Amino acid sequence: EVQLVESGGGLVQAGGSLTLSCAASGLTFDDYAIGWVRQVPGEGREVVSCTSKSDGTTYYADSVKGRFAISSDNAKISAYLRMDSLKPEDTAVYYCAAHAVFCTKDTHEYDYWGQGTQVTVSS
Repeated sequence: EVQLVESGGGLVQAGGSLTLSCAASGLTFDDYAIGWVRQVPGEGREVVSCTSKSDGTTYYADSVKGRFAISSDNAKISAYLRMDSLKPEDTAVYYCAAHAVFCTKDTHEYDYWGQGTQVTVSS
């Protein structure tokens, strides 16, 4: 059984930083790319970042490029999203999601999802 468990969300002031963690089990990063997807209530989900060990690609949405950094630890089967210079518009529920082999920007294509962690950025 595949499980993805996020942690690290919280309340932070604009300009601050947070690091989200995703602990995975039941899969390996050799077989799955890991994406971070966020959702604002009433809006659709957006892939903000993704990393694939299989082809070495890393993706960032334009809205977070230069501020967010994705990383992974294969030994711990964990992925991380370092978020710097946070803005109020980054407020959302952040999900860790896994897609077979390659990164994708299509949220509907992800195979497994975590439960999400709330990030709130105050102005």
